[in-house]
Amino acid sequence: MTTKKELIDAVHDVVPAATKAQIQSIFEAAFVAIKAELKKDGKFTQSGFGTFEIRERSARVGQHPKTGDKIEIPASKTVTFRPSPTLKKTLNK
Repeated sequence: MTTKKELIDAVHDVVPAATKAQIQSIFEAAFVAIKAELKKDGKFTQSGFGTFEIRERSARVGQHPKTGDKIEIPASKTVTFRPSPTLKKTLNK
């Protein structure tokens, strides 16, 4: 699956009683809740799946790929994902 539509279609195949519009609304609400939790606590854990966590990236000096000039890359925040042991086992089968 590579798109949201494909994910919605896959869920609809498992839960045909729900409309695709309902499934899309549920996904959107879930992602809003995950973003809010990350913003509030800096971490979101789903048992059996994994943990999303906000990490700080420090400022650093980089290199412009075309010109080779050194550039300052400012500090930023990013989200990382750490899969649970259960998910890792599933992927390694």
